[in-house]
Amino acid sequence: MSKLYLVPTPIGNLQDMTFRAVSVLKDVDVILAEDTRTSGKLLKHFEIDTPLLSHHMHNEHRKVDQLVQRMQQGETMALISDAGTPAISDPGFLLTRACIEAGISVECLPGATAFVPALVNSGFPNDRFVFEGFLPVKKGRQTKFEALAQETRTIVFYESPHRLLKTLAQIGEYFGHDRMVSVSRELTKIHEETIRGTAQEVWEYFEKKPIKGELVLVVKGADSH
Repeated sequence: MSKLYLVPTPIGNLQDMTFRAVSVLKDVDVILAEDTRTSGKLLKHFEIDTPLLSHHMHNEHRKVDQLVQRMQQGETMALISDAGTPAISDPGFLLTRACIEAGISVECLPGATAFVPALVNSGFPNDRFVFEGFLPVKKGRQTKFEALAQETRTIVFYESPHRLLKTLAQIGEYFGHDRMVSVSRELTKIHEETIRGTAQEVWEYFEKKPIKGELVLVVKGADSH
C-alpha cells in the first residue's frame, strides 16, 4: 500500500536514532534524502541498504508530481533530511501536501529536532512559544524584528554561525540589550553548550571566540503589561 513516511534522523548523536526509524527505512521501497552522501553514511552505519533518491530544495518542485505518481502505483517512500525532522526548515512540506491532496497516506515518526531541546534547556517559559526558523537574510529582516519586539511568547530561531553576532546585536537594538536569550550550539554532539544571559552578555561571549556548528537561538518573550 502506497505511503509516505517522514522520518527524523539524529541531529548529531547517532544514538538518538529510534528503533522504529531504522525499521521503517529498511522496509520502504525508496528513501528520499536531502543529501545522498550525508544520508549514505547514516544508512551504512545502521546497515540499511534501501535505494536512495535525491530530494532537496533545488529539485523538489520538479520532482513532486513524479514521486506522487510512483506512490500512487504502490511504492512506499520515506523522506529524511540531513538532520532532524523533515520539513522543519528543510524540504518536505511540498511533497507532504501533494501526497495529502492525492489521497496518499502520510505518517510522521516522532524523533530528533533541534529546537525542542534548545527551548526546554533555555529555562524560559515553554508552555507557549513561537518558532520562527531562519530570519530573512536581507529583505524583510527589519520588519520581522519590529513585528516580534512585543511578542510575549518565547521565540525560537535557527541561526548560522556567521550571522549570530549580527542577530544578537539586532535583538539588542529592537528588543532591548537586557532581553534574556539562550544560545544552544552543537546539540547532542561532543562540544554541546548552552549560553544564557542578556542579548548583550551573550553577544560579548561569542564575540571573543570562533563560532562553529549548528545554532538555536531562544529569546524570552516581552513582558506583558
